[in-house]
Amino acid sequence: MLLRSTRSAARPVSADEALLAGLAPDGGLYVPEFFPLLDPALGERGFLAYADIAYRMIAPFFEELPAQELKAAIERAAATFEDPRVAPLVQAGDLPVLELFRGPTLAFKDLALTLFGDLLAMARKKAGLEDELLVIVATSGDTGSAALSGLEGREGIRIVVLYPAQGVSEVQRRQMTSRNASNCLVLGIEGNFDDAQRIAKRLLTDPGSRQAFAEHGNSPCSANSINIGRLTPQIAYYVHAHRELKSLGLLDAEGRFDVAVPSGNFGNVLAARYAKEMGLPIGGFLVATNRNRVLADFLATGIYDRNRPFLITTSPSMDILVSSNLERLLFEACGRDPGRTSNLMAELASKGRYELTEGERRAFADFRGASADEGASAAEIRRLFETTGYLLDPHTATAAAALREAGALRPTLLVATASPFKFAGTVSAALGLKERKDEFDAIEALADKARLPVPAQLSGLRGAVEKHDHKVAPEAVEAAILSWLSGKA
Repeated sequence: MLLRSTRSAARPVSADEALLAGLAPDGGLYVPEFFPLLDPALGERGFLAYADIAYRMIAPFFEELPAQELKAAIERAAATFEDPRVAPLVQAGDLPVLELFRGPTLAFKDLALTLFGDLLAMARKKAGLEDELLVIVATSGDTGSAALSGLEGREGIRIVVLYPAQGVSEVQRRQMTSRNASNCLVLGIEGNFDDAQRIAKRLLTDPGSRQAFAEHGNSPCSANSINIGRLTPQIAYYVHAHRELKSLGLLDAEGRFDVAVPSGNFGNVLAARYAKEMGLPIGGFLVATNRNRVLADFLATGIYDRNRPFLITTSPSMDILVSSNLERLLFEACGRDPGRTSNLMAELASKGRYELTEGERRAFADFRGASADEGASAAEIRRLFETTGYLLDPHTATAAAALREAGALRPTLLVATASPFKFAGTVSAALGLKERKDEFDAIEALADKARLPVPAQLSGLRGAVEKHDHKVAPEAVEAAILSWLSGKA
């Protein structure tokens, strides 16, 4: 499959080339030249393992990679999940919930990043690339630990994670800073996620930075969802969810369903939209935001405006004002005109805002934006637990509260993006439990209250040594990486 940039008419590239590049040289995101149709077998009744579904979804995007190696890699990735269903669909009362947090780091990023290392290795081998890959990751909390888990110790790969030093939970931080592999560097930056993302994008595209990395034998790429290798595996869980909903009779009379997705960087809900483009009968998309409601406002007005305070909330993975993956859908709204897309993104960079025409807004007709603050999220955590015994994390609770406020137009799937135990302090407070001295005491209290075991993925974190205690100013990030590459850090 060929992919093209959202910002120029440069020659299309193969999916494996796009995978290794991360971003296009012009700063645009790679998008497919066309969307393959779903394999008809995916619509048939009968059991299909998650790995089988994922292979049928992913293989058309990566036709250049060896089929059997790809299939084996997907099976290995699926085997790292604690539930053999990988992404189980459960019901909390009458609400269907797709649990995407049963992987190694307890967040939905695992669905792609458990596979990502093998994708990179296959693409690197095919390209005959001698340089090591320098994977640069900006994280609002969960992508960093999932990328580290998937890439630590990998031959030919180095990984650098940039996270906002004051903008992640204690559990999220420790999941990153306690990594001990020699190919990993974790940097807390003085700033927010948008700062981290801006730095990562610059390092991927700036000729001077790329040359400096090349002098150390490294070729930079990304593990964020701006990389098509992150986005495409996420399409699979929506196909899996549809099969489950269909078997349970939870679709509308026309066989459709909606999705409600907690949203920050727009990648998760974009994967659902791509699934729809491929033929999955999704009716609409509820994009749920916290008080950083830039996406909800955009969907209501057609005006994207990041000129507002950056708010730190109890759902840190949604604390984002520049949603990178929206550019891919913006490209479609602009009639696949890279010039128009590039101009809008330039306006965002220079003025902090842009506005769509009425015609362009029609591309978003199946999207609704909704927002819920911390109080509404906490109330939803408490309400659902008291009525059904089901625990939500703050991000999923934000989407549940937003859905309750906005109302469902048809049967709606709630996408659960993280384990409640990753945010135990917030969840236990919402349930009225007394405050604990730290996040790990809160995890134990929450487990007692819910009569659930403490997830094995978190049980060893309390005593883990934080190997990465580096805090750097944004302007010092590149120097810190180069020092590490030269063996001086």
